[in-house]
Amino acid sequence: MPDNDLPPTTFIVFGATGDLAHRMVLPAFWELADAGLLPTDWRLVGNGRGDVAHEDFRTRLRDSIRAAGGKPEGTTWDEFAARCFFAGGGFDPGDPHDLGAAVAKADEALGGSPQRVFYLAVPPSAFADLTTAIGNHGLAERARVVYEKPFGTSMESFRALDQTVHQVLQEDQVFRIDHFLGKETTQDIHTVRFANGLFERSWDATNVAAVQVDVPETLDVANRAAFYDATGAILDMLVTHLFQLVAEIAMEVPRTLDAEHIGAAREAIIRCFRPLASQDVVLGQYEGYTDIEGVPENSTTETFVAARLWIDNDRWRGVPFLLRTGKCLAESHQRVSVIFRSPENSLHGELPRPGTVLSFELSGTGSISLSMVGNRPAPAKGLASLTTAVALDEGFHAEILPPYARLLHNILAGDRSAFTRPDGLESVWETARPLLDAKPKPEPYERGSWGPARATALAGDIGWLLGP
Repeated sequence: MPDNDLPPTTFIVFGATGDLAHRMVLPAFWELADAGLLPTDWRLVGNGRGDVAHEDFRTRLRDSIRAAGGKPEGTTWDEFAARCFFAGGGFDPGDPHDLGAAVAKADEALGGSPQRVFYLAVPPSAFADLTTAIGNHGLAERARVVYEKPFGTSMESFRALDQTVHQVLQEDQVFRIDHFLGKETTQDIHTVRFANGLFERSWDATNVAAVQVDVPETLDVANRAAFYDATGAILDMLVTHLFQLVAEIAMEVPRTLDAEHIGAAREAIIRCFRPLASQDVVLGQYEGYTDIEGVPENSTTETFVAARLWIDNDRWRGVPFLLRTGKCLAESHQRVSVIFRSPENSLHGELPRPGTVLSFELSGTGSISLSMVGNRPAPAKGLASLTTAVALDEGFHAEILPPYARLLHNILAGDRSAFTRPDGLESVWETARPLLDAKPKPEPYERGSWGPARATALAGDIGWLLGP
């Protein structure tokens, strides 16, 4: 059944025929509809510069859903498709083109005063003009506006964009999406810590040797070459997803888990990030990257980044936070690992390494695992590491909403707790400024490897948990 607690809503998706909408955004709408989590009354209007008939857009939409594993069939699909429309011709500050009339028609069908959700599934360079156009054409009232990452590409562009956004919208209307924050396992990071005294009492530099946030990918840049070459791994992953995951791990306990308090806790810890120094960063570019259509042959865009981040506060001083991500690597994972210190003066002498590790796998439906040292069963002798893991969907006997669907539902409900704030983002750009101002040349690495060899040294004696 539809979610009757949600108000009638007109969804407007900019970039509706683009790659991001195809892979993530539009399938998420279907997932919510299929789960009965959309409002009772809604309309979806796709927007783009091309001129696409409504039926052709619905066919594309169905193809996107199927490519994502959905099954748009029967009366559920028929009812869904009948509410989806396309308005082409673009949308800019001086001319709403067909979109203005399409939004007015959708609003009228829903009773005249529905909430509006604008989703900007477009490159960051288009954010400012689209925001200004929303204001110029009188569409900001009752609106929530969703911005994809990165929100800016530098401190200066972030501040300019933030100023433009707040000339049109109030902060509570703004949803800066980072889909890693919408992953079910990400939400469990602070829950496992704060709700379990065993971990909460050990969550500091006295007991933690290192933290690793490791997001290797086997995929190449595929059909995102033009976007990726203008962005690179630093902007696409490091200053967005990975920094936010560090904040989830390292924050102090918020007063509550509502948007205001959890956002303040994230911002406070990001403010303690030490600006990245060149000796703590390794960049790489996989061999053959410049052979891809759309990539200049002299491109110095990084497809790999590994960084050692330090947090300058009493809880974490001296603990390395090791971050790694890249394309065309040996394996694909999205793993956060808290590596605890081994006990001193162990009765057993030399202990297996890394010893006790609490890991959160964010990919798929997610899982939580705990590795510890145990005694080998007789007649074998000696110590060994053993691991137990719980898959979240099996552990809770529940379907796990994909991150985009979860975040879209949060937007509908006005829940901003899993979205970033401008003060936290300003601190992110402050941390990244030295790296962005003087980026080292990326080192080549082979496809199917673990990146440049020099990145191994960043992990020190413990080494990367993932890899050879």
